[in-house]
Amino acid sequence: MVFSVPAIDISPYVSGSPNDAEARARVAAQFAAACRDVGFVQVHGHGIPEEIMDGLAAASDSFFVGLEQDEKKRYQTPPGINRGYSPPKSEATSLSLGVEPANKMNDFFEAFNVGLTIDDYDAVDLLEEQYQHNVWPDVPLFRERVEAYLQHARAVSHTLMTLSAEALGLPGDFFEAAFAHATGTMRMNNYALTPGMNVTLDGELRGMGEHTDFGVITVLWADRVKGLQVLGADGGWHDVMPDPGALLINLGDVTARWTNEHWMSTLHRVKPPVIDGTIVRRRSVAYFHGCNWDATVAPLRELLAEGEAPLYAPISATEHFRAKLAGSRAGVLNPHAERESARVKSAR
Repeated sequence: MVFSVPAIDISPYVSGSPNDAEARARVAAQFAAACRDVGFVQVHGHGIPEEIMDGLAAASDSFFVGLEQDEKKRYQTPPGINRGYSPPKSEATSLSLGVEPANKMNDFFEAFNVGLTIDDYDAVDLLEEQYQHNVWPDVPLFRERVEAYLQHARAVSHTLMTLSAEALGLPGDFFEAAFAHATGTMRMNNYALTPGMNVTLDGELRGMGEHTDFGVITVLWADRVKGLQVLGADGGWHDVMPDPGALLINLGDVTARWTNEHWMSTLHRVKPPVIDGTIVRRRSVAYFHGCNWDATVAPLRELLAEGEAPLYAPISATEHFRAKLAGSRAGVLNPHAERESARVKSAR
């Protein structure tokens, strides 16, 4: 069986009539099959204007290319703060899966994180750890362009949760309560080396090590440059590149646990191409859509077949998030990812 990432037009859920049951049912069936068989989807008809995505790309360039390294490091934050700048070789994403790489903290990508904050909600009982304040660099138009895209990606994520519910045979509003105070983090990634530098490998080249995403669903904008690889059902790694104008959607750990792995949190990694000893630059921006900070992450009884045993013990969304983040950013091996780490170790 040839590996491929299905392409789906979700416009019936974005701009179509909510009464067009036939069109929505068709999209839901396609989405369900993609989530069950692959865990990655290419989405067209998402409704994000081209100028918003162009502005996002310009913002990425203005920070990663426009600033010197010392200037970028002014916006670096401690491992427990999931905002601001992460320099190259300050993370090891495979540790979030409980898989220890040969060389710790060797992922060479650099990143900048922003996200939803406690100020986005009126409620006063939120855990600030999950709704941290943003750090904004002193770069013209950076904040405006990034915030514009973030709000569009957030809207797409909400649409995808309605689509997910119907694809699972549940009412379209089934997940709404779990997202009343949705968490959301957006990570801008840059895979490149300082101009003039050649690649010197410290172990295996890893732009970003193998990992699954922490949350519920991920909306990914990416350059059409090789590098992203997805672990297929055949146990092999496969290159994935978005269609022009499309967004890549993948499922996170929370979804895999809610569905008792009927839908998978697909393992992926980034290995950018090297030409003449130089890494070809690649950009991506991932919006990680998360549930309420105090939501319980465990198989949903509505999705368990009669006699089906839950594969996961209950854990709070915040406990899950802490263990994953401590792995990737603080170098602490995640002890709660036995099933995910087993998949990594069996890959070829």
